[in-house]
Amino acid sequence: MKLRVREAHAADVELLAQWARAMAWETEHKRLDERTVHAGVAAGLADPAKARYFIAMHEAAVAGHETIAEPVGTLMLTREWSDWRNGDWWWIQSVYVPEAHRRQGVFAALYRHVEQLARATDGVVGLRLYVERDNANAHRTYEALGMKDAGYNLLEAEF
Repeated sequence: MKLRVREAHAADVELLAQWARAMAWETEHKRLDERTVHAGVAAGLADPAKARYFIAMHEAAVAGHETIAEPVGTLMLTREWSDWRNGDWWWIQSVYVPEAHRRQGVFAALYRHVEQLARATDGVVGLRLYVERDNANAHRTYEALGMKDAGYNLLEAEF
């Protein structure tokens, strides 16, 4: 599979919102409000200080000349300031690869793309993500890419 990663744009809002809802259902059995997610994705796409989205595209040649591209996965980046390191952590969030495209290197292509961007960006100190405790496949995928358990549990107070 030939994969190309591109930055998402406003025309991708419907797809990204659909994938965000699908991911929430698959991972946490949460049904997210469609309008809220759509507005959230649109706000992230409109303001790179909030988020940056990337989409993996499967490219295939048709009739020898024309290339078609199908979106096959996404991730979102956000930033967290670290006073300990005087730099930004880039957080990988909203990872989604439709089932038909899983275990084909889609997330690895997305990860390598943002890792290259992070390494080339002054002030970025590393990449982080959170993963469901019991998602063994995801743990193996992330560890195979060089990530390791940071030793923290995630706590929250949702409003």
